[in-house]
Amino acid sequence: MKRLRWIAMAVLLLVALLGGWLLTGPHRAAPPSRVDSTVSAAMLKDPALVARGGYLATVGDCVSCHTEQGGPPFAGGRALPTPFGSVPAPNLTPDRATGLGDWSFEAFWRALHEGIGRHGELLYPAFPYTSYTRVSRDDALAIFAYLQSLPPVHHVAGSPSLRFPYDLRKSLLAWRAVYFKAGAFKPDPARSAAWNRGAYLVQGLGHCNECHAARDAFGGSTAMPLSGGRIPVQDWYAPDLGTQAHGGLEGWSTQDIVDLLKTGQSAKGAAFGPMAEVVARSTQFMHDDDLQAIATYLQSLPPRPAPPARGTVPDAAAMDRRGGEIYAERCADCHGKDGTGVAGVYPPLDGNSAVLDPAGINAIRAVLLGGFPPVTGGNPRPYSMPPFAQQLDDRDVAAVVSYIRGAWSNRAGPVQQRDVFRYRHTPVQ
Repeated sequence: MKRLRWIAMAVLLLVALLGGWLLTGPHRAAPPSRVDSTVSAAMLKDPALVARGGYLATVGDCVSCHTEQGGPPFAGGRALPTPFGSVPAPNLTPDRATGLGDWSFEAFWRALHEGIGRHGELLYPAFPYTSYTRVSRDDALAIFAYLQSLPPVHHVAGSPSLRFPYDLRKSLLAWRAVYFKAGAFKPDPARSAAWNRGAYLVQGLGHCNECHAARDAFGGSTAMPLSGGRIPVQDWYAPDLGTQAHGGLEGWSTQDIVDLLKTGQSAKGAAFGPMAEVVARSTQFMHDDDLQAIATYLQSLPPRPAPPARGTVPDAAAMDRRGGEIYAERCADCHGKDGTGVAGVYPPLDGNSAVLDPAGINAIRAVLLGGFPPVTGGNPRPYSMPPFAQQLDDRDVAAVVSYIRGAWSNRAGPVQQRDVFRYRHTPVQ
């Protein structure tokens, strides 16, 4: 099946490239007019609209990607890593030369909704227009008004650094044919207002599926939405967000979800890795009713298929004994002999979604790198877990992680020593 998909994608890519060269030359969609006939400058300065746009930009966590480390907010330049090379996030401030100062709202809307730039160029999907296409026009207008209210910063973000053939924008014709369909969110009249609001936020501005679903070799996703997946290049695992049988958040209550998004910590676990930044810069500032709506939607996701049976490793009994010894020496004082942790301080390991991901990536990286929940208004001084990369070798890390994944009520498979070696040498993004 995988081989057939590779062949089909290769054929689509060749057809798109050939058609582009023979019929159109450099692929361009017709650019929108520079004169915005529907949105006036006065409208964009409306304080209420700007304030709403600021909140929505926070919900979308725009600042995280569009801010270079140590640079001005929203001025772009942060290199977004992909398996095909890096794509710098553009400048969103209203600088006329390097930002959005010369953009009309119509051009901005087209970028969000269709993934097409101001000059008609196809945008690389490192910009998650596959999710943003669901954002309403009214919300897009509010976000644009907010961005236009920012102080202009003259900052050239840079150009994509992609390998051939991914550096050819024509190749996006094939990619879009397989993985992208434009379309605004449509409320489900059979569902509650809270469910529809949660679905809109998760599917659209929150762009949760961009991380929480598996991607194939071409960087696209056809997996069940929100069913979990490895984040390419960064090598963290974004868990399945289902709360019903076999979901990654099985057994999580509404309050558990709200607490994690609001404070970075809940009775079921803590946010760390890439999710810690999302909480720190985005979800902790969301309105409580929006957080409740997100929880309502996630709790409606269908049950997942049962995971495969737990695998085995060589010398499993000896490895389990060694893992138990390391846990007693290094982990039990904080996380408890029974893996229940300490409420509000140390997260539980029994039933923790970060422990139970299919590949064990998150648990391995937490042991190696430590666990650092975000600093939030609701948890301003979080307790952190120290790194053990210098104290434990690959065999010991594999042993203790495998022990935790099979202890108490946990029934996840063991990890291999080679997995630890791989993630020990994966650069931190």
